[in-house]
Amino acid sequence: MSNTKKFLSLIKHPIKFRIFLFTKLPSAFFSGVRIIDADEKKCTVKVPYKWFSQNPFQSTYFACLSMAAEMSTGILALAHIYKRQPTVSMLVLKVESNFNKKATGITLFTCSDGLAIQETIEDCIASNEGKMITVKSYGRNTAGEMVTEFTITWSFKVKSNIA
Repeated sequence: MSNTKKFLSLIKHPIKFRIFLFTKLPSAFFSGVRIIDADEKKCTVKVPYKWFSQNPFQSTYFACLSMAAEMSTGILALAHIYKRQPTVSMLVLKVESNFNKKATGITLFTCSDGLAIQETIEDCIASNEGKMITVKSYGRNTAGEMVTEFTITWSFKVKSNIA
């Protein structure tokens, strides 16, 4: 089993992933951010409208929407760098968003740029140079209507093995 598939298997385990969220991303845990599906190519993450994720305007707070959008792209990146040799670091450089309508229920974020992320990481390792990629995550309500669109720029860099 490849490292990517091992990582995806770990994050699909409901208990292990919730423990990870609770210990490393408690705001995502309490906001109800959850992975719906993930493979090498795409990832879908949901965030509900509930008390912990609400704003004063009876919709999901933009920070919770941003958290879910970033997770839908970040999971793909993490999957492709999991247990890689040499190790690769990743960092969000830029986040942009457009909001089309109020998020008043479950919002599903999907990023389908997994193969482009993988290619960028492979290029980073081959060239031993930092690389950037800009990816999209689309947030839709359960009726399939576009609620928001996020554009996230990631940076990848091979870590130095010098201690």
